[in-house]
Amino acid sequence: MSSVLKRRDPGSFLVFGSPVVVCALAIVVPLILTVVVSFWPRQMLAMKPGFTLASYALFFDGARFSVLKWSFWIAASSTVVMLAIAYFAAYCITFKLAPGRARVVLFLLSVPFLVNYVIRTLAWTHLLGRTGPVNTFLQWSGLTGAPVDWLLFSDFAVYLGLIAAYMPFMVYPIWLSLKGIDRRIVEASWMLGEPPFSTFLRVVLPLSLPGVSAAAIFGFVGAFGEVAVSQILGGVGYQLMGNAITSSLDVLNYPLAAAMSTVIVGCMVVMLLLWLHIFDLRLFLGKILGR
Repeated sequence: MSSVLKRRDPGSFLVFGSPVVVCALAIVVPLILTVVVSFWPRQMLAMKPGFTLASYALFFDGARFSVLKWSFWIAASSTVVMLAIAYFAAYCITFKLAPGRARVVLFLLSVPFLVNYVIRTLAWTHLLGRTGPVNTFLQWSGLTGAPVDWLLFSDFAVYLGLIAAYMPFMVYPIWLSLKGIDRRIVEASWMLGEPPFSTFLRVVLPLSLPGVSAAAIFGFVGAFGEVAVSQILGGVGYQLMGNAITSSLDVLNYPLAAAMSTVIVGCMVVMLLLWLHIFDLRLFLGKILGR
């Protein structure tokens, strides 16, 4: 395909370039409109073209800015937990399982995504509820004498929902990165006298960092903009940035919602640029493209 594109054939550009252009426009145009609307003044339940920083001032001076900081903490901390679980799972799939069993495990990780996302989140409310299976087992085993209330509508429930929702996504890029490591390098480290744990720290982990960085981006972006998990498992009043934007849209305050969305996109762009500066994702993309 690369040789075809290098010939700059107009027909090839229409075939391969048109989808890229359409996808770019579908992403860039709404972002530009969001930035423009964020500066429009609000009039009652409507808005008019203009320029004002009132929406940004309302966002940074109000409680919504605290929601932004809390959302960043929830997303960052949950991403760390998800990375630890996903890396352990990907490492076991790559180095501890036979190829046939590894394919079965990877398939099982994709099975939950056959069920609607909201339904999967609602299922946790039954599992963690006062009369749910978890509390029933805890009381039956004698670990507790009464239902445990903090299992649901709490930070614990939100963390659990985020991990269940996004951690499986993070296994695949880490697995691809680990699978691309030449086993002869690992074996050479063993032959030179390095113990397994030292080989992991000095050989396997550095070579797998492109996949780790990609997985971290998937997890952090998803957790930072989460709406359903915080609303269903966090309970009434539990706010993350996705819920704050939805609340502004419910009262038809589109400039404020656009301002919050613009700030979030700006934060994401800055973090992605820093991430790309720290980690070289070209190695990971090269493995996917077979180059």
